[in-house]
Amino acid sequence: MHFWKYQGIGNDFVVLDGSKGDLEIDTEWCRCACDRHFGIGADGVLYIMPGEGTDITMRVINADGSEAEMCGNGIRCVAVHAFNYGIVKKTTFTINTMAGIKEATVTLDGDKAVAATIDMGAPILDGRSIPIDWDGQYIDEDFAIVRYFFKANAVSMGNPHFITFQEMDDATIDRLGPMLECHRLFPKRTNVEFCKVIDGKIYIRVFERGAGWTLACGTGACASTVAAAINKLVPFDEPVDVHLPGGWLKITVNKDLAFVRMEGPADLVFEGDLPEEYSE
Repeated sequence: MHFWKYQGIGNDFVVLDGSKGDLEIDTEWCRCACDRHFGIGADGVLYIMPGEGTDITMRVINADGSEAEMCGNGIRCVAVHAFNYGIVKKTTFTINTMAGIKEATVTLDGDKAVAATIDMGAPILDGRSIPIDWDGQYIDEDFAIVRYFFKANAVSMGNPHFITFQEMDDATIDRLGPMLECHRLFPKRTNVEFCKVIDGKIYIRVFERGAGWTLACGTGACASTVAAAINKLVPFDEPVDVHLPGGWLKITVNKDLAFVRMEGPADLVFEGDLPEEYSE
């Protein structure tokens, strides 16, 4: 099986081209391929599939074999790959995801796409729709786990995010990340973002559902910027610089919460082949 390895500010993926409809999703293959010792090594696998009323479809399989509704860094990698390999012929196109249809616009360096801007759609704030076990919005609410007490927020960008701006040391963050991912408040588990805002910029560490600690999370950057804007920590309708361990993104949150726009790079690292029976 031919594959491409991409990274979006350190969030890395195996990309498979099933745009001709000749590829089936194999979650066990994905789990083995993502293994960093015995496989290719990645945070997840991105399948490019035929469009469903769109130009293409993206499916996201996490490193543990579970499927994610959406992936912000992944969709930029898919957009850049789809343009550079002629799967789509235009610079603005639509991508179907399990979180709805997203519009992608690639940025060119010469005739090559090197980055993408994604209209991520409207954030979801209703607790039951995120989903969390909570009625109404969960914004700047008190939260307690073990001996830790802090304010937190819940936002979905098609996938659930639990966000705090509470000052914490690294040891506390290291402990809380995996505990919060599986907390009973989240019926489908959650991504967890530990944020601080300094001089109008957001700095994030993220524990991703199904992948663990990663260098970046695009939907997490979007959800965190939504929470920061609602809490009046950053402005609406202006690009906000968001730093993750792997690099920077620009996130713009519409004041009416009609859309969130994400801008960032995507890079091909290498390509290769694995035997079809690899996971057996």
